[in-house]
Formats: sequence, C-alpha cells, structure tokens
Amino acid sequence: MKNQAGPGKPPARSVRWRSIGALASVALAVALVLPEPATPPPAGAGQPLFEWRKDAFWAELEGLMVEARNLDPTAVAARIAVAITDLKDQLVRLSVRPLGPDDEAFIRLETGLFRLAPLIASHPERLQEFVEMVGRTRRQVKEQSRAWDHDALATRQTLYRLLSGTRLALETILLQLPADAEFPQLVRSDDEPSVTPATSLFGLQIHSGDILVSRGGAPTSSLIARGNDYPGAFSHVALVHVERETGKVSIIESLIERGVVVSTLEEYLHGKKLRLMVLRPRSDLPAVAEDPMRPHRAATAALEEVRRRHIPYDFAMDHHDHRTQFCSEVASAAYESVGIRLWMGVSFLSSPTVTAWLASIGVRHFETQEPADLEYDAQLRVVAEWRDRNTLFAAHVDDAVTDVMIEQATPQIPLPYAWAKLPLARVAKGYSAALNAFGRVGPVPEGLSATAALRVERYREDHRAIADRVLVLAEAFKRERGYAPPYWELVRLAREAHRNHREAS
Repeated sequence: MKNQAGPGKPPARSVRWRSIGALASVALAVALVLPEPATPPPAGAGQPLFEWRKDAFWAELEGLMVEARNLDPTAVAARIAVAITDLKDQLVRLSVRPLGPDDEAFIRLETGLFRLAPLIASHPERLQEFVEMVGRTRRQVKEQSRAWDHDALATRQTLYRLLSGTRLALETILLQLPADAEFPQLVRSDDEPSVTPATSLFGLQIHSGDILVSRGGAPTSSLIARGNDYPGAFSHVALVHVERETGKVSIIESLIERGVVVSTLEEYLHGKKLRLMVLRPRSDLPAVAEDPMRPHRAATAALEEVRRRHIPYDFAMDHHDHRTQFCSEVASAAYESVGIRLWMGVSFLSSPTVTAWLASIGVRHFETQEPADLEYDAQLRVVAEWRDRNTLFAAHVDDAVTDVMIEQATPQIPLPYAWAKLPLARVAKGYSAALNAFGRVGPVPEGLSATAALRVERYREDHRAIADRVLVLAEAFKRERGYAPPYWELVRLAREAHRNHREAS
C-alpha cells in the first residue's frame, strides 16, 4: 500500500523538499556572508624603496622662492641668467663623453635644476628656457643610459631622480603661475622621425606604433602610479594604430572593466586624463632601422589579436603570459611579437603595504611592467607631454594623499572592506559573470572577486575623503602665504587630513 499522510498533514515528500530548500537557503546565506580565507602576505619584489630624504632641501627651496618674490627683479634676473648659463654648460659637457650612472655630474645637474626652479617660479618670464632644459636633460640622460645596466640600482636611481625629479620641479613652477599667465599645456620634446601612418593629436603628429602613457583621475590610478618602488606620474599605457589606406585611428588599451578593447581617439580622450605622454621607438634602434614599419606591424598585431579573441584584464600583472593582459602588457606583447623587448628595466613592487593591498585585489606578480617606468626605457624617445592646467594640482593632491595612505598604513595588512556589503556584492558578481558570458560588462569587473571589488570601493572612498580635506587645507595655505603649496607641503597637509579622517572614522 502507498504511504499516505494523515488528515491535515503534508505529504512526506513535500516535507523533504521543504527541508532541502531550507538547508539550501541557509547554505546560500552562509556562502554569501562567509569571508574569503585569509592568505599570507606576499613577499613582494624585495628591492630597496627609493627615498628622496631631502626634506631640509625642499624647505630651503621653498624659502628661496619666497625670498625671490621679495627681491629686486633685476637681481633675481641676474641670478637666473647665471644659473641658466651654468646649466647649459653642464648639458654640453654631458653630451661629449660617456658617463656612468653614478657620476657626480648628474648630481650637480639635478641640484642646479632644483635650485633654479624656485627662481623661475617667482619670475616666470624665462619659463620656456627651463622647459627646454628639462627636455635636454631627459634627452641627454636617456642617451647616456643606452650603455647602462638597467637592472642596476645606480641606473634606476639616476634615471628616476633626473626624469621624475625634473618633472616635479617643472610642475611646481607651473602651479605657481598666475591665472592670466600662459600655461604650456603641450611640451614638445624629440621630433623622432617615423615613416608609419600618422594622425594629429593636439596639433602633434602621432604615428602608428606610438605609445600613449597617461594618468587617470581615479584614486586607484594614483595607487598604480605611486605604488611603484619608484613612485611615478603615470598609470595607463595604450598603443596607437593608424590605418594606412583610410587614416582610421584605433587605440588599443586594456581596461579593468572590459579587458583589452579598441577605442577611437575620441573615446580614448573622453576618459579623464590628468596628463599624457607620447613615446616613440627610436628610428636608429637596430630593429627599426632594419624595418622602419616594425612599430606599425606591432600595432597591427595588437589590433588583430583583440579582434580575434576576447582578452580579459590581467589582475595578476603577469607580463609573461599574454592570455590575459593589463595595460602595459598590451604594448609589450605587441612589440614582443615583432622582436622588440620593451621595459629595459623591470618594475619592482616591494613595499609590504603596497604588496599586501595589491595582493588583496588579485595581483600576484611584483616584478612586472609599470606604466611610469616605460619613460626610462632608452629605446624610446619622449615626443611630447601634455598637461591640463585645471587638473594638474588635483593630480598632485591625489599623489600626496596616496603617498601618505601608504606611509601611515600598517604593513602587510590587506585593504579593508565593508563586510556588511559582501552578500550584495556577491550577488552583483554572479550577475556580472552571467553578463560576461554573453560578452557584456557587469558591475563587478571580470577577474575581480566580490571582496576585491569592495576593497577597491572602500579605498576610493577613503582616498576621496582625505583628498577633499587636503583641497580645503591647500586653499587656506594659499590664502595665508600667497602661493600654492608645493608637493612637500601637500604631503604635510595630507598627513593632517589623514589623521583627521582616521579619528572621524
């Protein structure tokens, strides 16, 4: 006989299914709220972190700028003339014989440029000469570095001090310019010849195979730029392709949200750019001299690859495995396919704080290719650099906040996140995965876990809150002293803002 339930009792099979459903609901609820297992902090690259250790010197330069503002203009002009003449002589001497990266000539040049900067800031009528000397310095140092070992500490430090340092000096001057003064948005450097198809950008000829190195406006862009062992000014790399027959311009880039994509020039520029630098392979590079169309062939290879298959974003930052690609890897993989290895010196991420933060959002490789380090590659010429007057100060504020957040964090601790948001984030991740299966983009990027997405969200919130406070403090600084705070003062203000944010949290 069949087993039948008594009057008013549900069938046994119904009870079993309800029990299974209840257990499944409990399991799903646990799965949604259960934190990811903790992992040991990564070792990182294990390299020494660069430190300027020049606080007293920065204070001296600031005092020199204030002093120059109050001196007789004729006396200041005479001091500027002497300093410019001396620096030009140094640059001439630098060009006539090969020097090692630890030669004292580079220290003298660096010191002279830094000491001239505050004089120019107070009397900017000779700004253009300073801009030209910064360009000549970069050209001469990179030319000398062709014979250096790019993995050697002395090479890395000399290149960084003179290329990144002179950029900081120039931008400190630019931020002191009166509102009605002419601002050199586009600074042309080396007009490196190229036979590849070309187009125009900001009135500048850019060629197929050129590399665009930029800085985004998001807090995470600042972390990418500043988390390097040698904190830089750039966070993104893209590759230019120009079609010979039609002149159509394509920008190949890897975006966190979408992986490797092909953008129009207008789409590329629509994304927030705080600065932009154009790099081009040297025409006398043996591979390019042999085949001048090789940069175009590299860009074509990248374009065909992204059209052939979906290439996810490489959160692990493994530049050896091109199945997934982060932004730098788009350029390095393309040039690798035509026999040119970019990034003569590999990038290192060694800070216990930075490596723990990045590991908590998926990074696994800490000897990699950072966007900012491509500038130091002696195989590439800097064709031009573009800055936006309205966002340059914001870029400096973002960098100062990032530096201080790294400085004040407890080492080896992952980025925090809002645990209460984890269930909803995991639902959003599941929805995103379903969209990704159909080639669409969801709220959580492909390759990023729900927890990692929450960590990024929390980091952005904290960074923006501190940066907003720094902007207020910086405005008060300017009202009180009559000039915009230079970078070292922004770092001091960021420490105050960070302390206030931590106390309020």
